[in-house]
Formats: sequence, C-alpha cells, structure tokens
Amino acid sequence: MIKPIRWNTFIGDFIRIQSGFLLFGLAITLMIRGNIGTSAWVVLEAALANRLGITVGTMTVIMGFVVLISAVAMREKMGWGTLANILSIGPWVDMWNSFFPSITNNLPLQIAMLLVAILLMGLGSAIYIGVDAGAGPRDSMMLAIKRTTGVSIRVSRAIIEITVVTVGILLGGPAGVGTIVYALLIGPSVQWGFKIFKVQPHKESEEVQAGIEGGAE
Repeated sequence: MIKPIRWNTFIGDFIRIQSGFLLFGLAITLMIRGNIGTSAWVVLEAALANRLGITVGTMTVIMGFVVLISAVAMREKMGWGTLANILSIGPWVDMWNSFFPSITNNLPLQIAMLLVAILLMGLGSAIYIGVDAGAGPRDSMMLAIKRTTGVSIRVSRAIIEITVVTVGILLGGPAGVGTIVYALLIGPSVQWGFKIFKVQPHKESEEVQAGIEGGAE
C-alpha cells in the first residue's frame, strides 16, 4: 500500500516538492483573499473552518487525513508525497494568509489574484507531480473511486467535485464566479506547467491530470 522511497534523490525531491506546496498554499490564499470564488475543496474547507473556529490551513490538514483514510480503505496506494501534501499545504496556507489582507470592492485586483492563483496552482501541480512521490489525498480518492467502480476518471472527479462544492455552498463556503473560472482554467494551467518544467508524468499522474482537466482543486 506504500510506494517505495527513492533515497538517493530524496533530499532533492523533498526540496522540490516543498516548493510546489509553497505555490499551492499561496494560490489558495490568493483565491480566498480575492473573494470571488475558490476551488471546490477550498469552498468546503473554508466553510468548515469558519464553523469550527479554526484556520483554513488546519482544516486543510484535517480534511486531507479524512480523505486519505477513505482512499486507503479502498486499498489505494500512497507515497511519502501524499503525507507531505497533507502536512505541508495547510501550514503554507496559514502562513500566506497572515500576510495577505482580504480584498473586496476592487474587481480588477480580485480578478488578477484569481488568475495568478490559477497560474501558481498549475506550476505547483507540475512540480509536485514531477517528483512522482505519490498522488495527493484528494487525487488518491479520485483514483480509488475509478478503480473500485469502473467509472472513468473524469466521472470520478466530477462526482467528488460536485459533492464537495455543493456541501461547501450549503455550509456558506466562498463559492462564486471564480469557482467556475478555476474549473475551466486549471487544466490548461497544469499542462502549461508540465511544459515549463518538462514533466513526463507516469501512468498514474496522467490519470490525475485527466481529472484536473475535468475541474480539480
């Protein structure tokens, strides 16, 4: 159930993957602080964080473990990068949130923040996938549903995303037009990141990328 660690490249891989997670955290913060909509998972995590009185980063860590446990229960493999994903992105989000103010009534700046966030998320995804240290918990869940039910990767992702964003909206999460824009642009952004960093994804990563094109976090 656990992918082997490549110890000969571990230090370099760890530094690379953390740089990707740093970009992930910054992207999430820009979407939240921009106040015109976030990705589906952030809609839910921000809603739950507000109701529980905890930070979004803390909720991201908690949700990551909840999703990972579900994926492992369906016998999906995880790697050290999966755990690093869970433990790292949340703290990066909280750090960046401490620097950026919430922006309202400035639509040009808010749009710019959203577009930069999508760009950074694409770059961060390319870096993370390029390390090949295991899928993130949410992508692991997508792959597990695909493997256990036989539905396509896009259908699996759609089921998860629709469920997550619906619950998040019902709980008062920060959904908006930016949520739709993110879903439409994140796939091309990740593909561009692949070209920039010359990422050659293996089979599992290609499946993850297919899911991202259908509207990923």
